[in-house]
Amino acid sequence: MVRITIPKGVELTERVIAINRVSKVVKGGKRFKFSVLVVVGDGERYIGVGLGKAREIPEAVRKGIEKAKKNLVEVKKVGNTIPHPVIASFGAAEVLLRPAAPGTGVIAGAVVRAIMELGGVKDVLTKVIGRTSNPINVAYATLEAVKALRSPDEVMKLRGKSEQA
Repeated sequence: MVRITIPKGVELTERVIAINRVSKVVKGGKRFKFSVLVVVGDGERYIGVGLGKAREIPEAVRKGIEKAKKNLVEVKKVGNTIPHPVIASFGAAEVLLRPAAPGTGVIAGAVVRAIMELGGVKDVLTKVIGRTSNPINVAYATLEAVKALRSPDEVMKLRGKSEQA
């Protein structure tokens, strides 16, 4: 996996997607912990997803942001949309991303919408087609789909052709 270092001066925006409260029953009562799913992005090119776990929500959000910044991925775009349709899965979640005409907007559920918007994609059609709608698995499936995208230049290079041909 290639680690992406973002240029200095690029401001990352974070968005909390899901908060999950987990309880453990102990002798004195219940112990609560929180797991928070966070997406970070610069709104143009880079996105990352992180899961933070802690006793309190603010601490879990901080940990999630740290993990998301470590797992940044570059979004390949053609104009304001993605270059080609792609399907990716993570666990039982399966996500379909399709390019859209200019002016369509982001047609997506809450989790995929947050990731696409923070990645700077303005026009895209999406559908969660897996056997689950678990936000964590949907987020990671969307990240896998974004990783699978190839720009036209990359495809031409893989085929061994020049750009003019």
